[in-house]
Amino acid sequence: MRAWRVHENGEPEQVLRLEEVEEPSRATGEVLIGVEAASLNFLDVLLCRGGYQERPDPPFVPGAEAAGRVLEADPESGLEPGERVVALTRPRGAFAERIAVPAGQVFRVPGGMPPEKAAALPIVYQTAHFALHRRAGLRQGETVLVHAGAGGVGSAAIQVARAAGARVLASAGSERKRELCRSLGAELAIDYRRQDIVEVVREATGGRGADVVFDPVGGDVFDASRRCVAFEGRLLVIGFAGGRIAEAPTNHVLLKNYSVVGVHWGLYQSVMPELVRKVHGELLRLYEAGRIDPLIGEVVPFEELPSALARLGAGKTVGKVVARVAA
Repeated sequence: MRAWRVHENGEPEQVLRLEEVEEPSRATGEVLIGVEAASLNFLDVLLCRGGYQERPDPPFVPGAEAAGRVLEADPESGLEPGERVVALTRPRGAFAERIAVPAGQVFRVPGGMPPEKAAALPIVYQTAHFALHRRAGLRQGETVLVHAGAGGVGSAAIQVARAAGARVLASAGSERKRELCRSLGAELAIDYRRQDIVEVVREATGGRGADVVFDPVGGDVFDASRRCVAFEGRLLVIGFAGGRIAEAPTNHVLLKNYSVVGVHWGLYQSVMPELVRKVHGELLRLYEAGRIDPLIGEVVPFEELPSALARLGAGKTVGKVVARVAA
């Protein structure tokens, strides 16, 4: 079978090689899946560069989520050959034609859900759900500010917040991206390159600020966010796509009575796996009700995966980018 492998760290287009590799052998407790679509994430760019907290020894296959059909599974897993599923694939990679992963990392998907959308669902929508509901305790009618709203996790956060009855403001860096934010349900889309985020948010909220700030960017964006978060607001630290890890001055946290809340979604997989499965079920219910719908910016052939990953790493994509592995 074919798989994309990294032999040395560097930029995706330079270090990913499409190679013939051995078929995966399924151990007891694992599910063998024929991959139809694999979702690309910023963490895959970091894995290629050697800049992710997890640093596998080369050669390795990147990719963290894939959708496809069950080829083999233990009877006690409850999964049958031919069933459509989506899987969280780390530490093994998703950028392959077939994968074997523990049954606990495999989730059913509705029969009518396209594999591209199924592959785009788990990481960003579970991150958004855990962040907004479990970590921020989002309440109906509150105002949520979502940064990088046209990106994969940002677009998911807009939809999850709207489904919870929140008012959503978003920031993005181009008119196309801001229009996408508005189409997803954001009441206001801020041009962070030309507008002062703090002034716009304060004006839009009558001076109160945002009750919840969803920040996957960090750096200067985090600094602006703490200046426009509301009294008793919650500033969610999702990631550091901007490159700089900001610091929160504790005197400012005290004076404004807000919380800085970490969201390490991956940790829930090992600490609270049943909660992850429960959240996945809730997301499927929202999808089937038409209240969330993964924003797919690009679907690329499997052979063009490295260039698509490079565009994602350069911030030139919107929504989720998915590689079609098999028809």
